[in-house]
Amino acid sequence: MAENEWLNKDFYKVLGVSKDASEADITKAYRKLARKYHPDLNKTKEAEEKFKDVSEAYDVLNNKESRQKYDAIRSFGAGGARFAGGSGAGGFDASGFSDMFGSMFGGAGGSMPGGGNIRFTTTGGSGGAGPDLGSMFGSMFGGGMPGSAAGGQGYAQQAVPEKGEDRHSSVTLSFRQAVKGATVSLKMGSHQFKAHIPAGVNDGQKIRLAGKGKPGRNGGEAGDLYLKVSVAPDPRFSMDGVNLIGTLPVTVSEAALGATIETRDYDGKTLRVKVPSGTSSGTKLRVRGEGVHTNRAVGDLLLEVQVRLPKRLGAAAKRAIKEFAEHTASFEDSVRSEREQAGE
Repeated sequence: MAENEWLNKDFYKVLGVSKDASEADITKAYRKLARKYHPDLNKTKEAEEKFKDVSEAYDVLNNKESRQKYDAIRSFGAGGARFAGGSGAGGFDASGFSDMFGSMFGGAGGSMPGGGNIRFTTTGGSGGAGPDLGSMFGSMFGGGMPGSAAGGQGYAQQAVPEKGEDRHSSVTLSFRQAVKGATVSLKMGSHQFKAHIPAGVNDGQKIRLAGKGKPGRNGGEAGDLYLKVSVAPDPRFSMDGVNLIGTLPVTVSEAALGATIETRDYDGKTLRVKVPSGTSSGTKLRVRGEGVHTNRAVGDLLLEVQVRLPKRLGAAAKRAIKEFAEHTASFEDSVRSEREQAGE
């Protein structure tokens, strides 16, 4: 919008604020009206025109320099912007501006060229009967208006940046990928990209991928992608924070006599685990540093001992078990006593 059209626009009225409204009041009023009339929220033709008016008003009043120009132009009158010297009714006393206008039009000593009465008429370009108010007040206040082209042609409406909408998706990982972390390929519409899943992610956890949502509008930032992770269960291992929990089957002789045995972790790596003599089922043996590795911590592997017995015993094995029981009678008595007390 050219400055010479401002006389016909009451931007304060458009925003519903007073002429002495603060910048904060103007911004608050604009945001309220923008939400009400924005084309994405209100599809009517009337709302579209209203949104344009609101945006124009905000662009002028939100800028300190352009607001000063607007107030100055509006204060000189409406319509044809005619000013008459003297103090008669309906007139405007131009004596206070004599030096300013005199210097603009070549006068000296504060006198107006051609006498005391001054008449200004607005023009849309060259060849008019009087000076162009837009150019005149532009030189008075330090240049042209933001958004106005040379010669006062057109007005560029400032679009409001809006963040893009968030997206939601899901991905399924193996237990190994969940423990070690993984890079997965994702596709959103026609857009493909890779995303890194951090080590130690849990089943059902949501991961936020910043800027991977829908594109923003009017230069706004893109939305985010929220990725829900499903972790396939492992028959032997589970996660507890940065620690891994697993089982360790051992024989009766290994548990009774003690042994160093070999087992494999979740990734198939061979581990050597020391089983102390007299180890019972349910005992947890800690293997340090073999859990989840993150940037903040390194977890351990906790193996729960499971003492296994054969389903069928031969005659010699049965004799050996009975002989073992005879040699550990006091131990068997303490176990029976503990069992009976637990049942009370």
